[in-house]
Amino acid sequence: MSSHREAPEISKDPVADNTDTYAFVSPDRPDTVTIISNYIPLEDPAGGPNFFEFGDDVLYRINIDNTGDGRADIAYEFNFSTKVRNPDTFLYNTGPIDSLASPNFNRPQTYTLTEVRGTKQRTLGRGLPTPPCNIGPRSTPNYPALASAAISDVGDGIKVFAGQRLDGFYVDLGAVFDLAVLRPFQSLHLIPTPATDGVNALRSFNVHTIAIQVPISQLTRNGKKPTDVMDGKSVIGVYAAAYRQKGRYQDEDRNNWSGPYTQVSRLANPLFNEVIVPMSKKDRWNRVEPRRDADFAKYVAQPELARLLPVLYPGVFPNLAALKKDRADLLAILLTGIPGGLIPGFQNYTGPNQADLLRLNVAIPPATSPRINGLIDGDLAGFPNGRRVSDNVVAIELRAIAGALFPLVDPSFTPDAASGLLYDLVKGGKDANTPPPSVSYLTEFPYLDHPVSGYQVVPLSASA
Repeated sequence: MSSHREAPEISKDPVADNTDTYAFVSPDRPDTVTIISNYIPLEDPAGGPNFFEFGDDVLYRINIDNTGDGRADIAYEFNFSTKVRNPDTFLYNTGPIDSLASPNFNRPQTYTLTEVRGTKQRTLGRGLPTPPCNIGPRSTPNYPALASAAISDVGDGIKVFAGQRLDGFYVDLGAVFDLAVLRPFQSLHLIPTPATDGVNALRSFNVHTIAIQVPISQLTRNGKKPTDVMDGKSVIGVYAAAYRQKGRYQDEDRNNWSGPYTQVSRLANPLFNEVIVPMSKKDRWNRVEPRRDADFAKYVAQPELARLLPVLYPGVFPNLAALKKDRADLLAILLTGIPGGLIPGFQNYTGPNQADLLRLNVAIPPATSPRINGLIDGDLAGFPNGRRVSDNVVAIELRAIAGALFPLVDPSFTPDAASGLLYDLVKGGKDANTPPPSVSYLTEFPYLDHPVSGYQVVPLSASA
């Protein structure tokens, strides 16, 4: 998955586990950038009575690097606080929740939002509300209204939201982790059964989302909204992270934390730690800042999955099997951004410093007809130019690892024909415009759809 349970230690700490990070020019407010960071993987909608929530003891941070050094120049910090209204009931809600202030909402959570620019901090909001989890039609009878009420305008054109959402990431986990037996192409895997559509394993899981929408001029290094795509100042780098205090002790009442904060999880490009970084290095990767990612560049230059595909699919990837050069294409896509001159009218290069960042060229407007396979399908506003919520990132990255983009840096290389098949791993068949029917999105902030309730969870037989 993008980063759901991607490292041994963070898989034991779900409230601090980044699952996905998104960054894109807002389609309905193109003078702003929307950044989304999700936490708490694989939320079962029926998982009560202790339903999911952010950690009061976790510092959540959205980081923006606009100078290309792998360090945060701007950050937005979210600190949460939870209270119990009625300590004498086991219930999450004691009746229908018809507003965020409802006394029936027994465990409301609020947060403080702080903007950090260098050594300067300013509080943008205190006591900002989060909606409850979507329990069901009796407990949360008008969930969209509750979610809408939790969107806060904190001034300077900035909007924020924190709360439960439907997981917008889609992937056939059952196939991917079964030695990449991708169902639409399983005949290439020498499995003598008919090809079938993939199954979106996340079709009925929720996540907890932190989303912020900020005017572009507040994120660029010169404080302006750029118009020249080829200008280096038009590119920002984004990553999200979670931090815990270093000291922890327990008494009979609670866990206690003390000391400075240290990073325990981070995420920019999807699947980086999941698929690129080896098991023994995953926990360290989560602890270091992106400026240290040159330490992991060798795993990008010679990715394990590129060696495994010819083994898992015998005879299907002969050109990939013969490719022994370092993968300059992947080093650019994931660690420096794509320089100008490789793709006409495009660049998201941040300089030679190697860092895993979602690099977004904010001078590129939202696509009028988005294509979920993004840049690889000619849509310059799509992944890996930032990442939109519906981008088909698993297929895009599989195609890239299989060599589909290597001719950009080495025209002598011919991608294997099979690399062109890796485009629609959930539905089967080519459809470059729409995500699978098992996911849906909103057309406005925060873009990820309302969470599914435990009462209404979609059964496997009814989903794609």
